[in-house]
Amino acid sequence: MFFAILNFTLSGAIILVGILTLMKVSEPKEVVFATLPLFFGLHQFAQGFVWLGMEHLISPRALEMAEMAFALYAKGLLQFWVPLAIWLLEPPGRRKNIVGALALLGLLLTLYSVWALSAAPMHVYVRNHSLVYDTPKTEYFWLGVGYVLTTIGSLILSSSISIRLFGWLNFFGLTLVWLVKPYAFTSLWCLYAAAVSVLLYFYFVERRIAFLQKIREREYNLGAKLTRELARLERRYPVWREKVRRKFL
Repeated sequence: MFFAILNFTLSGAIILVGILTLMKVSEPKEVVFATLPLFFGLHQFAQGFVWLGMEHLISPRALEMAEMAFALYAKGLLQFWVPLAIWLLEPPGRRKNIVGALALLGLLLTLYSVWALSAAPMHVYVRNHSLVYDTPKTEYFWLGVGYVLTTIGSLILSSSISIRLFGWLNFFGLTLVWLVKPYAFTSLWCLYAAAVSVLLYFYFVERRIAFLQKIREREYNLGAKLTRELARLERRYPVWREKVRRKFL
């Protein structure tokens, strides 16, 4: 029960940060990346129900749905969603092309993973106080390499230093989990990634500040330009200036 409460508490905090992160979006192309904290929060919420199922506190059908929801996001959607998010943010150039290729690879891996999760029965159990997601058709080495390339590689390839730092933090957590508890890799790494994803809020705060500063600068430049033009017209046409003032002011 302790781990279920932990997951629900953590998910609530991350969902809140996820909502705040979405509120800092300035452009449509930022939306996909900004959804990551919210999705990670919902992901941990699903795992809270998995823990309840391990304690036989929910029905087998509810447990099965929670397990599948968790696995589909962790083993399926992420490997396409992350490179897609980075591709949308990248300016045109070589990096964008490489990340775009990773997004296409991620889409193929996602389609395969969704098929694999539906084609073979999934077994979830507790080992050493950790959840183990046993999905036979997704345990191949080549699939793991593709997963790391798409989810971590696309972050590290970003032109943004903040996103690259986020990628390296996830790579560190991924490596640590694999060395300590490889059998519980899916659940523990996703828990770590969810916690680290709250840092994206500060990334979007930074982008929002830059966005608003640009708008203010453009408005200032436009205002100064209009003021100069108005002064020039008033000097050239003083009669019209008086007529306009009487008519409109």
